[in-house]
Amino acid sequence: MALGATLYHFQIDLSDVDRGVYQTLDLRVARHPSETLRFMLARVLAYGLCFDEGIAFSKGGLSNTEEPALSIRDATGNLRAWIEVGSPSADRLHKASKAAPRLVVFTHHDPTLLKKVARERPIHRVADIEGYGLPPALLDALEAVTDRHTKWVVVHTAGELYVTVGDQTLTGAVARFSLADGE
Repeated sequence: MALGATLYHFQIDLSDVDRGVYQTLDLRVARHPSETLRFMLARVLAYGLCFDEGIAFSKGGLSNTEEPALSIRDATGNLRAWIEVGSPSADRLHKASKAAPRLVVFTHHDPTLLKKVARERPIHRVADIEGYGLPPALLDALEAVTDRHTKWVVVHTAGELYVTVGDQTLTGAVARFSLADGE
């Protein structure tokens, strides 16, 4: 018998000062049995850092390779942004860049791994891809304090991310990088 997904409930008070976004989020996030907690936390942070009207987690989860981890669609259903998490392949980045006017990648790995992937083959509009490295120490600390019902206060300002869970405030820099430079 296959294991089912585990449901996590996140209540997030989001203040993304860099983008002028202030929102209260009530998210139920399915964690696939093959998904690490770190990857799921990266998906949740990506959701908050890209929050906009029409944002949604993919319906197929990790098993659906045709959809992004997150997407933003307009009121008519047109894809406005394809948001990847992790270390997508060059082929996936190429496909995503052709499918959506905006492609964003959040990695919880070393960004140089993605830059290496980007050098493997040509990627459509590679210079336009927005890359963000999530701070490993922050993700490690979040793993230690996250349970299935979690309340966060998230503040993003001047590239710094502050996540308050209970009486602990965890911090780290969200590092923007380009896949075009390949370094």
